[in-house]
Amino acid sequence: MITPSALFEKFKGVSLLNPLCAYTMERCEKIAPQINRILELKKEKNALILAHSYVHPDIIYGVADHVGDSYGLAKIGKMAPADLIVFPSVRFMAETVKILSPQKTVIDPNPNGGCSLADSIAATQVKELRKKYPKHTFVCYINTTASVKAECDVCVTSSNVIQIIEKIPSDKIYFLPDKLMGENAKNLLQKRGVHKEILTYPGTCYVHEEFDAGSIDLIRSQNKDALVLAHPECKPEVVAKADVVGSTTQMQNFVMQRQKENRPFVLLTECGVASRLAMEAPLARVIGGCTMCKYMRSNSLASIIEALESPRSSQIIEIESSTLERASICLERMFHYAE
Repeated sequence: MITPSALFEKFKGVSLLNPLCAYTMERCEKIAPQINRILELKKEKNALILAHSYVHPDIIYGVADHVGDSYGLAKIGKMAPADLIVFPSVRFMAETVKILSPQKTVIDPNPNGGCSLADSIAATQVKELRKKYPKHTFVCYINTTASVKAECDVCVTSSNVIQIIEKIPSDKIYFLPDKLMGENAKNLLQKRGVHKEILTYPGTCYVHEEFDAGSIDLIRSQNKDALVLAHPECKPEVVAKADVVGSTTQMQNFVMQRQKENRPFVLLTECGVASRLAMEAPLARVIGGCTMCKYMRSNSLASIIEALESPRSSQIIEIESSTLERASICLERMFHYAE
């Protein structure tokens, strides 16, 4: 059993100027029973909780067994001996775990597990695009549903997209659904001397497309030695001005390794990464974006308790066998090119 006092001590490092992330003793007294109930249920049901970096600190530091990005967590879920995996994130991420671990029970506790990227395209649209561009290799971002992955050739993540597109033998690529990531990939490959035709689908992440280049200029005018880290889902003009471009995990690792430097680190991604670094890299001077992902933040301790006690059928990830098999091939090709 964890006490409110122990929780208060544990959470006091979360210091973002946001009321959702202010841990008073009163708040810790409120959430302690929920956390203890989840810990009890985990043990009882041999469950593993995987939490994305964008979900609330209640979950990350209170009940999660592993925290990271969708790619890393899916791999952990595949290797873990647990019978039951609860993945507070968004729906497509829980689906990815199920694709890699079809024999395990995977539960999505999120009552609003959408994603502006994943929801921007359906399998039927991919089929039509394949008819229109039969000579193109279809590359999908991991932020897609299982049914979309099943219609594509290769999956990529924000950390390996450049590496994989470069290795694909074809010089004709259709990248979906993130238009901005596709444009960034094309620009970065051209700088490397790799010239491929990369067509893109007009999907975007509503969180990352909000960042603009003018903000970087303003920050640099006030912090001459600042290092700007941008997610590849940002606009090309933002990526062009950034010092480091990488996934949430790559950005976090970069700051962790250099936290002793007396300079600001500006993070252009969902504010959950800055929240984690406030706890895990206390020496770093972090300037984080204040934009939250409404889908990720829909996860809660209460929804996890519900999913563990008596999951609804809609919370249990089920994927039709043919779709699962074809989506698995798409993901395995990613591992082939990336590893």
